Amino acid sequence: MSGPECCSNPPNLSSTSGSGSVIELAGLKTYVSGSSTSKPAILLVSDVYGYESPTLRKLADKVANAGFYVVVPDFMHGEPYDPNNVEKPLSVWLNMHNTDRGFEDAKPVIAALKSQGITTFGAAGFCWGAKVVVELTKSAYIQAAVLLHPSLTTLDDMKEVKVPMAILGAEVDKNSPPELMRQFGEILKSAKVKSLVKIFPGVAHGWSVRYKAEDEFSVKSAEEAHQDMLDWFLAHIK
Repeated sequence: MSGPECCSNPPNLSSTSGSGSVIELAGLKTYVSGSSTSKPAILLVSDVYGYESPTLRKLADKVANAGFYVVVPDFMHGEPYDPNNVEKPLSVWLNMHNTDRGFEDAKPVIAALKSQGITTFGAAGFCWGAKVVVELTKSAYIQAAVLLHPSLTTLDDMKEVKVPMAILGAEVDKNSPPELMRQFGEILKSAKVKSLVKIFPGVAHGWSVRYKAEDEFSVKSAEEAHQDMLDWFLAHIK
């Protein structure tokens, strides 16, 4: 995952956005939305800008309204990437907040939800978060996955995926070029893993959670991706 394209257009962050609430879950601050009595849960794993993104929380609320309990943990431990922090450029930040750590943090989150009686799980990852979600699929910690403009994910990763996966990519994306996304799909197809690969025209990396509200085209495209994500979970999470 490289610099400018990956992390352009940071969101306006607000810890008060969304209709859900922030609780502590498995030692992490976590935005939660929906009824905790819902048996299926969806884990949303943010991009480098973290769990306070208003668009991500808005999406969590939408998914919750479809009958899921949605959790968005702070896998950044209170330190999302700040492009204005010259002392911690992206390479330094990624070394401190790597996806292996995110994967290890996700496992107790899922365990805590299981202890509450939740029985099935889906997970969606955005950019940085997509790699965390891929790791969860390899040992079937979850039952379905969606990757949105993934970064840090490789062809070899795809060979280990064990659950239905949808991949939603941008046409303009050096981190996740359409051809690579299609190769991911071919690997999943060869392994007889249920899959969907969809490339959204005219949008760039990160668009699904970092679109500008005044950009009608990007908003419409992001909303289409959000609906595709939700439809995938509705089809594959029982």
